[in-house]
Amino acid sequence: MTTAREIMTEGVEVLREDQSLIEAAAVMRDHDVGALPVVRADGSLIGIVTDRDIVISGVATGRDLGATAVGALAKGIVSTVDAGEDVERIVDIMGDQQIKRLPVMDGDEVVGIISESDLARGVAEDKIVHFVRMVYGRG
Repeated sequence: MTTAREIMTEGVEVLREDQSLIEAAAVMRDHDVGALPVVRADGSLIGIVTDRDIVISGVATGRDLGATAVGALAKGIVSTVDAGEDVERIVDIMGDQQIKRLPVMDGDEVVGIISESDLARGVAEDKIVHFVRMVYGRG
């Protein structure tokens, strides 16, 4: 059984909910990523912010990017998986929920993230086909 820990990207940067959208964009640029988990001061996960969120909900709406905290955009229910979760279940979760990034937890700590590219590298081809159909094949 292959687990989340085996395919995830480790050492993922996280943003504090009080960091600005400008800071978030700089961290994304510096780490060449398009999404980052957002945590409270106590380290608990509250959401994910994407580069698209910054553009659509920040730039395009005229928000002051230096004064707007990422916590304002990182709302809603965040799906996560335990580091020991089986990849077949992960593919099902991501496909069913049509999500492209899934934080990996060890207890209350974010220890990694699974993206589409992680799936492509670590999951059997038939599972990737299933994922693609679930996420992109719905009309």
